[in-house]
Amino acid sequence: MTKLDRLIAELCPNGVEYKTLGEIATEFYRGSGIKREQVTDKGTPCVRYGEIYTTYNIWFDKCVSFTNENEINSKKYFNHGDVLFAITGESVEEIAKSCVYIGDDKCLAGGDIVVMKHNQDPKYLAYALSTTNAQQQKSKGRVKSKVVHSNVPAIKSIVIPVPPHPIQEEIVRIMDKYTVLETELEMMLQSELELRKKQYEYYRNSLLTFNINSGTIKKTADSRQQTADSRQQTADSRRLVRLMTLNEIGKNLDYKRKPVTKNVRKVGKYPYYGASGIVDYVSDYLLDGDYLLISEDGANLIARNTPIAFSVSGKIWVNNHAHVMQFETYATRRYIEFYLNSIDLSKYISTAAQPKLNQENLNKILIPVPPLEEQKHIVSILDRFDALTSDITSGLPAEITARRKQYEYYRDKLLTFKEAA
Repeated sequence: MTKLDRLIAELCPNGVEYKTLGEIATEFYRGSGIKREQVTDKGTPCVRYGEIYTTYNIWFDKCVSFTNENEINSKKYFNHGDVLFAITGESVEEIAKSCVYIGDDKCLAGGDIVVMKHNQDPKYLAYALSTTNAQQQKSKGRVKSKVVHSNVPAIKSIVIPVPPHPIQEEIVRIMDKYTVLETELEMMLQSELELRKKQYEYYRNSLLTFNINSGTIKKTADSRQQTADSRQQTADSRRLVRLMTLNEIGKNLDYKRKPVTKNVRKVGKYPYYGASGIVDYVSDYLLDGDYLLISEDGANLIARNTPIAFSVSGKIWVNNHAHVMQFETYATRRYIEFYLNSIDLSKYISTAAQPKLNQENLNKILIPVPPLEEQKHIVSILDRFDALTSDITSGLPAEITARRKQYEYYRDKLLTFKEAA
């Protein structure tokens, strides 16, 4: 029997009390607005509501922002142990995110923050309010307009277990230790992932970079980075490659795409693709096969936060925001996909009403096309790196996700008790 089990058996053998935050709190109050231009590098520590989402985890001991409190009207302070709730946000899932202040300074709370004072263990509340059950309760008390809002009555209605203080302290000790281990492991995995991404980008750029030399195009090779197995392949690849446009390499099927019609805009099993990927699943399809979709418009043409080109297979529907290309081989399709996602396409994108890569400009892009065997060699290398760095079903990203889920499961289980009658 663990120490926690002994404490529960001794202090609450009939179960743990569950209470609303309204019953737990000694005081609730709203913060007061601190404008962006009132934030300084020194002065009185302060927190603005957006920082709860972007900067702080479930607890913190130092503020990143400061202000001149003489410029703030209706000053609202918070102190050690107080819980801060952000009651405005963009996501229903994250609305009313909370964090607990465990520092020693007297700080100012900005607008759209609710401060809760209490007599419980501060870090226990931090963990209890981060559980899946608590977050589900937070998201119920929201009003959706252009942004998502919560309010004090909704926060007061959240129910959490409130065991005696010795049990709270033991849970904090266990969770602190587990959190440190989980964070260290995740940081290690993230570092490994970043290293893999840099390796991927290096090899991708090396494999997809060609130099023009006396009217011919030759493969650029850095012999120091080549393995013994690939040196002969690299030597063979120093053959002429052809500069070609997409309509010379493959077949454009834009004429087959169209917006989904009302009669098929029903929940179905066929992916409906737009400029950045799947936007819905519908009851019919336009195409059946292996294709390369290339964004025609959308923010990702400039931001490049998602690939501009992506391979798809099977029965699909494609609207008129993505070009449709078909190639004779898998190797050529993937080679073109990797190449388009690696280069700067800004000079081909019009920025009139919105960024757009029309078919005329798409066909102006000159692509160096090596022999098919070299395409296969390049694709085989990049596919392996892609599996490690991008595929959410395998490799390091899946391991990171699994660790987070494991942590959340353990936290939720530790903070779930038999409820007292």
